[in-house]
Amino acid sequence: MTSNFPTPDDVTTVVRTAGTYARDLAERVVFTFLATAAGLFVAAEPADMFEVGFWQGVGTASFAAVVSLVKGLIARFRGDRNSASLAPRV
Repeated sequence: MTSNFPTPDDVTTVVRTAGTYARDLAERVVFTFLATAAGLFVAAEPADMFEVGFWQGVGTASFAAVVSLVKGLIARFRGDRNSASLAPRV
């Protein structure tokens, strides 16, 4: 019977550095912007519940991305310096 547990050869260690933090934070900010913009435009079109112009949508998505950026910076100074997460073990 073989074991399903990972062996040391299967595990990839992530070295947490300032560069890792910067890439993590940039990825979070970009995907927050994209997800917010996509959500706004999808919700505005089919239901026609509200009208969102292109620049209004971009502005709203930018605001969400800035909030994500500020949260990541707070996490850097409040928790682990090399993580953009407020979770203590991330």
